[in-house]
Amino acid sequence: MRKAFAAVFVAALAATLASCGKQTFEIALVTDVGTINDKSFNQGAWEGTKKYAEEKKISYKYYQPRSASTDDYIATAETAINNGAKVVVTPGFLFENAVWKLQTSHPEVKFILLDGSPHNVTDWDTNATLDGGAPNFDVKKNVYPIFYAEEEAGFYAGYAAVHEGMRKLGFMGGMAVPAVVRFGLGYIEGAKYAANELALADNAVEMSYSYLGDFGPSEGHQTKAKSWYDTGTEVIFAAAGGAGNSVMAAASDSTDKWVIGVDVDQSSQSDRVLTSAMKELGNSVYQTLEGIYAETPVEGGTASLLDSKVDGVGLPEDFSRFQNFTKAQYDAIYAKVVAGQVTIEKGVDAPDYVGLGGTKVKVTVIE
Repeated sequence: MRKAFAAVFVAALAATLASCGKQTFEIALVTDVGTINDKSFNQGAWEGTKKYAEEKKISYKYYQPRSASTDDYIATAETAINNGAKVVVTPGFLFENAVWKLQTSHPEVKFILLDGSPHNVTDWDTNATLDGGAPNFDVKKNVYPIFYAEEEAGFYAGYAAVHEGMRKLGFMGGMAVPAVVRFGLGYIEGAKYAANELALADNAVEMSYSYLGDFGPSEGHQTKAKSWYDTGTEVIFAAAGGAGNSVMAAASDSTDKWVIGVDVDQSSQSDRVLTSAMKELGNSVYQTLEGIYAETPVEGGTASLLDSKVDGVGLPEDFSRFQNFTKAQYDAIYAKVVAGQVTIEKGVDAPDYVGLGGTKVKVTVIE
């Protein structure tokens, strides 16, 4: 009897010690198809997570799924939750289906969803859903969806390129998803606005416009970008995630070809990056975490749109690679956008790219 009691006591003690020794992490980030060093969306979100957690001395960790699938996103988030996560940061619209399920199965956990909002739709053409039911767009109180005014960031990029003196522009988007389309629409409008300010002749600015079909780097994307450069394109705005690396590679051997980066300041990736159309990813994550951890916590359930008025989008502070466009010019146009003196198209339903260019910007859509 004593031996049996001793065995039970030892087993219970061992379980207690094991439980006490388990390291937990209160704030988690689940990456999408990239890594926290991708110089893009994941990295920007991670920097904001890391900054807040270290300042407030809260434990934190990132997790990388095995694949870019809803099932793996859910499984990875649940691993984080089992490891003690009270807040999970999900960077990108690819998490929309996963967060739709997680918000209900884990109501005790807060989810920060960048560039998207929870829903169960898996195919927009057929309205097929994750659960076989009707399309559902419920946003629970434990979800904090954040959107960005990409059209404004794209506008600044196009405006800067034309004021810099460039007349043959290119746009390469990863896929025609709403955020990327808005970048492109803004880019056309920024170029047009600058061309009108400068009183350029009709069709003085030419723009090649294309979607690559994915967000990954490839030799095919590099070859396509090089062909554009070889036929006179001076700068390509690569709103294409990792595929932007292929555009940078195509420009790397030149001294007069440029790339406009996306999401974060990508100037450190290549000396051919002129500027970047940025979303303040890190700041938005940091500020949302501040709200969640406030003495009176901010409740989720509604989406936030971060635009120029709240410094949610813009160009980097470093203008050293420009020869003609100045910080003062940027500040002036930024102030006009904030004041509502500039109207920028953001409708993404079957946009008329050619018509959007007006008489000043000749847009050629390349399939």
